Amino acid sequence: MNLLDHFHPPLNTQRHWHAFHNAWATYIAADLNTRLPKGYFAEPNVQFGIEIDVATFEESGGTIEQSMGSASLWSPPAPLMTIPLPVVTDVVEVQVFESGAGPTLAAAIELVSPSNKDRAAHREAFVSKCETYLQLGVGLAIVDVVTERQADLHGELLARLNSGAGATRADLYASAYRPVIRQDQSSLDIWYEKLTVGATLPTVPLWLRGGLCLPIALADTYERTCLELRILAPAR
Repeated sequence: MNLLDHFHPPLNTQRHWHAFHNAWATYIAADLNTRLPKGYFAEPNVQFGIEIDVATFEESGGTIEQSMGSASLWSPPAPLMTIPLPVVTDVVEVQVFESGAGPTLAAAIELVSPSNKDRAAHREAFVSKCETYLQLGVGLAIVDVVTERQADLHGELLARLNSGAGATRADLYASAYRPVIRQDQSSLDIWYEKLTVGATLPTVPLWLRGGLCLPIALADTYERTCLELRILAPAR
């Protein structure tokens, strides 16, 4: 099944994109669980509209002080500075864990949401999250099928890593990254496929920490998601 545009008419008036993303992450995780060796497991992690409850944090100090009593009161000095903190407001990902000594993150697949692309602060937060994964040696893949926002998160990630940006610019793509050490030199292997509405989705590699590589069967899981949600290609 070829890639559809889930963010413009007629499809976006018939189906909710976030339901599709949620289901796609679930089916990608299910597919990986049929391929992963013993000791590994994949699970979806989907959270929309994440917000920090500032009022709770601001008021918690008074509540704690009341419970501790006056003898334990201590007031911290004023902060040296206060700066904006970009946060990821939408999370749609599949995480792969190695469970030998308790769940340890080995790889992650990020499905880009519209909010990840809609403003500079959100893009910065998304790129920072991906950069952290890579610096920890976690294999990473990014899949962007969001047509209503134009932003190249792959390019911004490469720019953050000082690898150059713009050479492979596209608004829709699937990319994969493998942090690896060769001859005592840290490197990042990169795979990249431009995506096009109306074309078949590719299979991209997912490298797990430790060297194991699995295929991410985007076309198969995409078709399964569309069938399960009864999303059909628009009639021409």
